[in-house]
Amino acid sequence: MKSDFFKYQAQTSPYPLAIEISHAKGSYIYNVAGKKYLDFVAGVSANSLGHCHPKVTEAIKNQLDTYAHVMVYGEFIQQPQVNLCKLLANNSPKNLNTVYLTNSGTEATEGALKLAKRITKRFEIIAAKNSYHGNTMGAMSVSGVEKQNQAFRPLIPGTKFIEFNKQTDLDKITKNTAAVILETIQGGAGFIEPTNNFLSKVKQKCKKVGALLILDEIQTGIGRTGTFWGFENYNVIPDIVITGKGLGGGMPIGAFISSFENMSLLKNNPKLGHISTFAGNPVIAAAGVATLKEIVNTNLISESLRKEKIIRKHLKHSAIKEIRGKGLMLSAILESSELAVKTVHKCLEERLILFFLLFETRAIRITPPLTISDDELIEGCKIIVASLNAITKD
Repeated sequence: MKSDFFKYQAQTSPYPLAIEISHAKGSYIYNVAGKKYLDFVAGVSANSLGHCHPKVTEAIKNQLDTYAHVMVYGEFIQQPQVNLCKLLANNSPKNLNTVYLTNSGTEATEGALKLAKRITKRFEIIAAKNSYHGNTMGAMSVSGVEKQNQAFRPLIPGTKFIEFNKQTDLDKITKNTAAVILETIQGGAGFIEPTNNFLSKVKQKCKKVGALLILDEIQTGIGRTGTFWGFENYNVIPDIVITGKGLGGGMPIGAFISSFENMSLLKNNPKLGHISTFAGNPVIAAAGVATLKEIVNTNLISESLRKEKIIRKHLKHSAIKEIRGKGLMLSAILESSELAVKTVHKCLEERLILFFLLFETRAIRITPPLTISDDELIEGCKIIVASLNAITKD
């Protein structure tokens, strides 16, 4: 399988982790040799309820036995789609009451940018340096790392960049601005939280000049940071919110959400202003419904903050300079990029799955399933500390 993987499947990096997967259950992934790995990554924040959660699996199977794809998105009334949209709206502020489902977070970014331009009839977008919103051409155009973008230019024009948390940069938001798009917590940049009411000040400036605030909650949302939406931690409500990853319980999904009035603009002038064949696939929507119900009807959201404290208590080493993030969206910042690489690979040898961040090369990602147990968290932290001891001793 491994030789075919490298021969036939396009690669995204020179040195993939390349574990040969047999199956996965709960907080563990098993390879074909029967070894189990404790998963501290959760499919890059996507497996909110761990692997093969019985309620998600049951929902998928039941929907497969009923119907799968029947029509392009938005034409037929399909119960899983309606239920998912209603659940999202009911767990959001009143102005975020209408949902457009997509196939991924990246596609949700594209839809949100189109909607902002449609609402304001402006074309300028303000984004943050070191941001990441996806890998399609539109999403890359508002992602602020030139090293990633340079090989694919020209991208979509009209984007200006500000420094995240730099208040003086808010002067760049003007009456030419359609929208400001920001990650609630900067992900690829190193899990950087907003400070000094930065997000609420951005919203105030947007309101003053008639621009919109789009918050990218693809990672921070759906309970990972201790509230349903991450922005609830920072005294701000966006005009449009983007979600994905953890919404589908491991299935590919995304959504952008705004007011009924705003979303209605996509129906006319032109009609079919945003369309998709497979968006809101009923099987995936059913998985989303099961995932959301489990998250909002249990204590998993508040538990993410308690579990954060466990990680911070047990993950202490002189080589760890700080732990950034909130809830179960954390990154340990090490002394160097080289040490981060060695640590991820050493932990993999010890059967703990960690991963990197896109742009902060000193970081190791810690985004386990929301369902992970206290004992599993402590076990993983012990492996990281022991691995750092072994590496730094050498």
